[in-house]
Amino acid sequence: MTKAKVREKYRGLSRQELLDKAYELGFNFEKNSYSCSQSTVAAIHELVEMDDVVVKVATSLSGGTAEQFSGTCGALSGGLIALGYVFGRPVEKLSYQERIQDNVDALFATFPAPQALADKFWQQYGTILCPHIQRQLFGRTFWLLDPQEMAKFEAAGGHSAPDKCSHIVGTAARWVMEILLDKGAVEF
Repeated sequence: MTKAKVREKYRGLSRQELLDKAYELGFNFEKNSYSCSQSTVAAIHELVEMDDVVVKVATSLSGGTAEQFSGTCGALSGGLIALGYVFGRPVEKLSYQERIQDNVDALFATFPAPQALADKFWQQYGTILCPHIQRQLFGRTFWLLDPQEMAKFEAAGGHSAPDKCSHIVGTAARWVMEILLDKGAVEF
């Protein structure tokens, strides 16, 4: 595990304030910048010190995976990336030459944090899939690569309504921060 440090400007916040700030940041990144996966990571990145590239690599997981709206919810995918940054198996624990049990054990040791996030999605939404969450939020799914569908999505409050996609991202960012705090992975 990599110990993450809360950025200096947020170090005076209480646990609850950090959780609330994670929600606010996730919500507003999604509302203003789109990309549910990237916005979830960006919220955590804003709060804790992590490499900028982590936010960049989250881009393609937006919109139910590569804007296909058929895969994993981008807010969950982004949250998993942020958790992987902190809890993930380091590259030196992989081998292309031989199977090393310590390396395999290191992989399995990384699973509790991401499983905790996925479990929260299952408990809250009954799914981890983008189209199923869209159906819950809007009563239908949208193909956002089509400009007319994107316009309908926006008209339905996709990025503006307080209970739609921005809320999902804010909630995911809060859950990621909660997991980081609960597992002692953040210094503040």
